[in-house]
Amino acid sequence: QVQVVESGGTLVQVGGSLRLSCAASGGSFSSYAMGWFRQTPEKEREFVAAISRTGGSTYYADSVKGRFTISRDNAKKMVYLQMNSLKPEDTAVYSCAAGVRGLTYLPSLYDYWGQGTQVTVSS
Repeated sequence: QVQVVESGGTLVQVGGSLRLSCAASGGSFSSYAMGWFRQTPEKEREFVAAISRTGGSTYYADSVKGRFTISRDNAKKMVYLQMNSLKPEDTAVYSCAAGVRGLTYLPSLYDYWGQGTQVTVSS
């Protein structure tokens, strides 16, 4: 079993950048694909990005492709989400998730979730 804790969320202006971090503990971190999801009160949970166990493969939602970059450091048990050119519609609670089933955009296939970190993009 692995625990994940997100950090880095804050208020940022339109066009700005922000890096979210996800720290994992317990379990074998390199056995898990990792994903970032986001949610607002008005929308269901939305896939943002995912990265394979080794970091060799990544997958992005169309809405963030070219602006966001997911990465991981297995030695440090960390996952990152670099967010550039932020837009008001990126405002959400961002959650990190770990899954044994491999790279996927489906939240139901992730096994462990963090509490989330709030990102607010102000115009």
